[in-house]
Amino acid sequence: MTKNDLDVKMMEGRLWAAADQLWANSSLKPSEYSVPVLGLIFLRYADHRFSQAEKELAGKATGRRTIGKTDYQARGVLYLPREARFSTILNLPESADLGQAINNVMKAIEADNDDLKDVLPKTYKQLDNATLKELLKIMSSIPMDIEGDAFGKIYEYFLGSFAMKEGQKGGEFFTPTSIVKLIVEVIEPFHGRLFDPASGSGGMFVQSARFVQNHRKNPSSEISIHGQERVADTVRLCRMNLAVHGLAGVIRQGNTYYEDIHQSVGKFDFVMANPPFNVSGVDKERLKDDRRFPWGMPNTDIANYLWIQVFYSALGQAGRAGFVMANSATDARGSELEIRRKLIDTGCVDVMISIGPNFFYTVTLPCTLWFFDRAKESPKHPLHDKVLFIDARHIFHQIDRAHRDFLPEQVEFLANIVRLYRGNKPETACGSEAMLRESFPEGKYADIPGLCKVATRSQVEAQGWSLNPGRYIGVAPGEAVSNEEFKEQLEALNEELETLNAQAHDLEKTIASNVAEILEV
Repeated sequence: MTKNDLDVKMMEGRLWAAADQLWANSSLKPSEYSVPVLGLIFLRYADHRFSQAEKELAGKATGRRTIGKTDYQARGVLYLPREARFSTILNLPESADLGQAINNVMKAIEADNDDLKDVLPKTYKQLDNATLKELLKIMSSIPMDIEGDAFGKIYEYFLGSFAMKEGQKGGEFFTPTSIVKLIVEVIEPFHGRLFDPASGSGGMFVQSARFVQNHRKNPSSEISIHGQERVADTVRLCRMNLAVHGLAGVIRQGNTYYEDIHQSVGKFDFVMANPPFNVSGVDKERLKDDRRFPWGMPNTDIANYLWIQVFYSALGQAGRAGFVMANSATDARGSELEIRRKLIDTGCVDVMISIGPNFFYTVTLPCTLWFFDRAKESPKHPLHDKVLFIDARHIFHQIDRAHRDFLPEQVEFLANIVRLYRGNKPETACGSEAMLRESFPEGKYADIPGLCKVATRSQVEAQGWSLNPGRYIGVAPGEAVSNEEFKEQLEALNEELETLNAQAHDLEKTIASNVAEILEV
């Protein structure tokens, strides 16, 4: 970690502590406080970029030509009229109505920058003058000589902190950054069209852009961003998040179950998402002729296998997908098993990673990361009939009693297992060398009990087409099954038993009906 990174980390913590203290002394709900605060971080970022461009353009005005809005926008900088400058607001008199003044600033910025129309928050009247004055002072403490993507990192830090405060609701718009980084490191979105049909606040796009930057390329010229999100307020959060990272994208509001706004079938190079788990009540009658569901509708009233088909169908011929999914989907029975079998038969299922509990703010349960690679559908592909299973449940960093994440070296290590499996060179910029040497001393992929296993399609078929890593990997020598693992296995078996009982009940009714018809003859 560089000195600049450490400085930004310290600044994130200091800024959050101050803002959190203000919120603790207010009567506002987290959701009422979070959006205005994020808006002020955005405003400070926009002012920072404008000031830099202003200095660069200072000597370019001539008698015939004045510097104007288009000059700033040509540099990818938001144009700020004088009344929208951060210093103007900061120096307003004590008697000023700050809430109204900041609302007017946000409207002025939108008026001069079409890409931000209806995006910026205008709810500052909810906060009293004293709180707003303190928040402005907090944001003004961010130094103007700050380097790199620091404003984006501060925005992300606040997003994650607010999501943790909001619990269930926070998890609806925010996927923990370390999970997103792992998805991005596995699918490697170097170049192409990106799609997230459950885009939330846009974390998948931000980390993809950072991945491109880390590999010495310009994200704006390498990737194009497309997203869809059901909740209008979350669409605004996403577009503001992209803007504060210097990114642009096509983010649309819509219900992905029923609306294919981007006409997604076969269109994208990379798909990544964290969809809502185990949703019920989707009107499947409205989806029957939709090309996004090539294997039809599952009989069960759970939407997991609708999402899985949406992700698959959006990929082009060599596209890759990575997404979060409920553990139960790996072993689901009945019509879902049949869809899963057809999916596996294509050869596209590439990697499955088990994640332990307490990584998410919405649920404490563990989950599974699924990865598709449609290039593997070719019978000539060396990994055509293989699937890599990884058990990462014992790899984590404990943030506090209720929350976990991955350290950068842990993300890199897990991604390096995939790189070795693919025959690619591992990366060690984040410090995973020791973990790699310990697990793969030869520098080549090998199955390791308790960690990873490459299974053939025939082995997957022998396991009833299960994609549960635990079925293949086993436990390391001398390692006992933990209480968490036992609970997870018991839950899976109980779910399977409930499904079989329901099928048996349906069969009983069918037999009784048939017997009754025979006796009536």
